[in-house]
Amino acid sequence: MTLNEVVCISPIDGRELVRRPIMTDAALDRALAAAREAQRHWRRVALSERKAAVLRALDALEAMNSDIVSELAQQMGRPVRFGGEFGGVKERAVYMTRIADESLAPLVPDDDRPGIRRMVKFEPVGIVLVIAPWNYPFLTAINAIVPALIAGNAVLLKHASQTILVGERFQAAMDKAGIPAGVFQNVVLNHQQTARLLAAGEVDHCNFTGSVEGGRAIERAAAGSFTSIGLELGGKDPAYVRADADIEHAVDSIVDAAYFNSGQCCCGIERVYVDAHHYVHFVEGVAALVSKYVLGNPLDQATTLGPMAHKRFADHVRRQTADAIAAGAKPLIDTGVFTADDGAAAYLAPQLLTNVSHEMGLMREESFGPVLGIMKVSGDDEAIRLMNDSPYGLTSAIWSSDVEAAEWIGQNLNTGTVFMNRADYLDPGLAWTGVKDTGRGISLSRLGYSAVTRAKSYHLRQLNHRPS
Repeated sequence: MTLNEVVCISPIDGRELVRRPIMTDAALDRALAAAREAQRHWRRVALSERKAAVLRALDALEAMNSDIVSELAQQMGRPVRFGGEFGGVKERAVYMTRIADESLAPLVPDDDRPGIRRMVKFEPVGIVLVIAPWNYPFLTAINAIVPALIAGNAVLLKHASQTILVGERFQAAMDKAGIPAGVFQNVVLNHQQTARLLAAGEVDHCNFTGSVEGGRAIERAAAGSFTSIGLELGGKDPAYVRADADIEHAVDSIVDAAYFNSGQCCCGIERVYVDAHHYVHFVEGVAALVSKYVLGNPLDQATTLGPMAHKRFADHVRRQTADAIAAGAKPLIDTGVFTADDGAAAYLAPQLLTNVSHEMGLMREESFGPVLGIMKVSGDDEAIRLMNDSPYGLTSAIWSSDVEAAEWIGQNLNTGTVFMNRADYLDPGLAWTGVKDTGRGISLSRLGYSAVTRAKSYHLRQLNHRPS
């Protein structure tokens, strides 16, 4: 790879999959000018027409899905048997479209004043830069793209190099839907160009999903520009299995939440705290289920666990796991039966560790891979303390039969979302947000429109009004 190109190396075989040139600075300037001009007209298009155009783009994406599924497997390793991401993309896009009228309606004060018309309108911010990650390349991008376009903004999409073809799929869908030229543009940029956009205030809002260090780089670049920023960064999401939990359901759902997508999920479960009453039963159940995964080529329908997106990601998890074992953690999975894992490529066998502690990086630092640590706890207080012992705060999950208890525990957890009896799911009707090093800002729900709009107040006084 040169400084002027982006190259995607497939995790399947380590070979180059696709290569794309980075935009020249002149081309980027033209893209910005086109976005400014297009947005000036797009914001005046009726909301009903903007919504219809977005739904047409959604239909165009759906028509491509069979090809997209295999492309995703080749780019980032998710097995084709899971069918891609379109189900979640559709759920979020349709919901955000449905609530747009209410979300963008003017806010009218409830104290009427004769002769004065008052309201707060929500206007588009202008140009929204979406910087999307590779792990859920359509789902993460759609969270920002749909409300931004519906609200009347222009969108520049910069996708991760590992999933560079996703940006092209979005562009093709927008073009097929008849969205005017310049309103949506897929751009291939380097870090210096991205920093320039932010530092110069050439975009009005930036939505970034990625690493903590990446988020810090975004904030540094935008410092002093007054560009608004939404950041969804790292996570070390915990689960708590209470004494009143349905253990079979907890085993099934936690294993899926921890190992799906080879553990490369923003809100996947990475650590579990189990009430002492259920600890042995739970650990045995998880170990039995994890041992059934089939690690292999993601293009094979029999594969249930594909390679990680890149060898360096697998190597990080290998080092973290080895450090934990050296410090006393007990591995429960015989990784030798997973022949695809040769210890040198992106294929990584799943692992489950007990006898872990918060002295180990495995229980406090993001893994983002198919490994899970389990600790025994005495009850709610200890579970809350350990669940909060992390620099991250995206989601937390509680397995219990007591809704009131789960809500009370949730009030004491420092995360943006609290689940009960499920995990690793984005409800489009709820705000998707995080605390601590997980970042700041909101996407989805009615509040998701607030990031891509700005409030403008109107106080319109009629001089010819005569009070009665």
